[in-house]
Amino acid sequence: MKILVLNAGSSTQKNCLYDLDPDQLGASFPKDFPTEPIEPIWSGTIDWLYQPEIAECKAKGNGQELTQHLPNSDRQGVLNQLLASLYTGETQVIEDLAAIDIVGHRVVHGGDRYTQPVLITPEVEEAIEELIPLAPAHNPANLEGIKIIRQALPHVPQVAVFDTAFHQTLPEAAAVYPLPYDLFQQGIRRYGFHGISHQYCSDRAAQILGQPLENLRLINCHLGNGCSLAAIAHGVSVDTTMGFTPLEGLMMGSRSGSVDPGILLYLSRQGYSTADLDDLLHKRSGLLGVSGVSSDLRRVLGAIEEGNAQAQLALDVFIHRLSSNIAALVPSLGGLDVLVFTGGVGEHSPIVRQLTCDRLGFLGLAIDAERNYFSNTQNFREQKERDIATPNSAVRVLIIQTQEDWAIAKACWETHQVDS
Repeated sequence: MKILVLNAGSSTQKNCLYDLDPDQLGASFPKDFPTEPIEPIWSGTIDWLYQPEIAECKAKGNGQELTQHLPNSDRQGVLNQLLASLYTGETQVIEDLAAIDIVGHRVVHGGDRYTQPVLITPEVEEAIEELIPLAPAHNPANLEGIKIIRQALPHVPQVAVFDTAFHQTLPEAAAVYPLPYDLFQQGIRRYGFHGISHQYCSDRAAQILGQPLENLRLINCHLGNGCSLAAIAHGVSVDTTMGFTPLEGLMMGSRSGSVDPGILLYLSRQGYSTADLDDLLHKRSGLLGVSGVSSDLRRVLGAIEEGNAQAQLALDVFIHRLSSNIAALVPSLGGLDVLVFTGGVGEHSPIVRQLTCDRLGFLGLAIDAERNYFSNTQNFREQKERDIATPNSAVRVLIIQTQEDWAIAKACWETHQVDS
């Protein structure tokens, strides 16, 4: 069974092809889906922010790698070119696209309509399109991939896996904004995002620790260009930092996170249009806005090393907001057993982990500096996922390599099993 996964984020597009071969996966498959992720036979990424007006495409398959730089103004053309590397050139792994059995898509916003992955129908596409105003940086890209696959493979089933679905368990006290209740009844509520990652990492944390997930009180920190936290108790989401849109909550790469809404009213009176405010909050704020350097934390850290005080301030604000929000989620759990770092920043930035955990020492949390800064030297591949807490720490601190693509592949397999 060959499963193609399309995972469109705000700044990158990650795609991969899994070949679920019963002979390789063991006797329990296909009855039981493997708990350990397997390597895809092909992977492709698009970095839309590689350079102004230029996207970087990388494909990996058949033991070969391919890199292309293409105009990012033609997003559909770029994605088509990347998918072509599946069946042409040195990275070819299949004869043609018809070899694919099912396609899974990460869809960021599903509103309150979808609590589980679903087969994509015209009605589902229409719902995703209707929700574009709530996720303008994501849902259009998700739809784009769906339409491209439908044109290329009209008879292959496609599955939508929603980032919002995992958070449908939020209690009303966490989901309702302190606004007139009739707005909640109209759908203005906290939805939460990054649910695929939060669910995968909570499941994986329990596996790593060898404990039932139902016994753990866990906060998962998904930190990348977009950032969010999830408080997970007994395996379900009980609170999170993103809300009605992916704009609420933590400071992010170019998104502001939560700010005083009075600022927006003030700027509106100063002549800012809705479009101006949208651009300000989504594209000119966060690390980029404060540092004046970049939305990429690596470049901000590089500027700090050169003595850039504004870049240092951006890091300080990021850590302040991250640690404050982690602490604010603890009451919803009644305590904390596990803190997880994942995402591009969470997995690869030891300074962010160190500074954040230092501020959370009052929880009895302490990390081992050597394990935190463990670099890509000896045994790194085996220890990408590890507990960096000291033996006497009251809270376990894990680095987990989020596997959204594998979680989406699992959802496709489960949907296929039910459908067949």
